[in-house]
Amino acid sequence: MNYPIPVSPQEIVALRQQPVNEELVASAIAGVIQVARSQGQSLDDLTAEVLAEDSLLDHSQRRWLSNIVIQTWESWP
Repeated sequence: MNYPIPVSPQEIVALRQQPVNEELVASAIAGVIQVARSQGQSLDDLTAEVLAEDSLLDHSQRRWLSNIVIQTWESWP
């Protein structure tokens, strides 16, 4: 992977400066999971955040992203 996994919220935000591609999205998801775990969040907490209404994604996109987050969380060492 060409992008390191972010280890802080600031590093996740800094990813916005990069062109979006599959590797960047994978790195961002891994970083969000890593940061959430380091802050003591549970999978349920993180899933609730992903599913929360926002202006960026519609319901089906949030559900799809939630499933990706769940799969990644469960397979992460």
